[in-house]
Amino acid sequence: MTKAELIDGISKDAGVTKVAAAAALNSFMANVTNALKKKDGKVTLVGFGTFSKVRRKARKGRNPQTGAPIKIKAHNVVKFSPGKKLKEAI
Repeated sequence: MTKAELIDGISKDAGVTKVAAAAALNSFMANVTNALKKKDGKVTLVGFGTFSKVRRKARKGRNPQTGAPIKIKAHNVVKFSPGKKLKEAI
């Protein structure tokens, strides 16, 4: 599903215009992003799931083309854990 398809679905289900649905979706994404930027960033949607920020440590890797060892820097990644209702639905 693409963002445009999601906006179409939201507008039909909520009975609002596509412009309003797009604004709501953009607002949701901005708020989740801002929450995850914080030190202990976490967003919990009961029944759907939890978005959380996890720090990956620096590690050594290998270039698949040349086989040469490379250093991979430490960085933050977003983790999603599905909620109970989402797990049951799938």
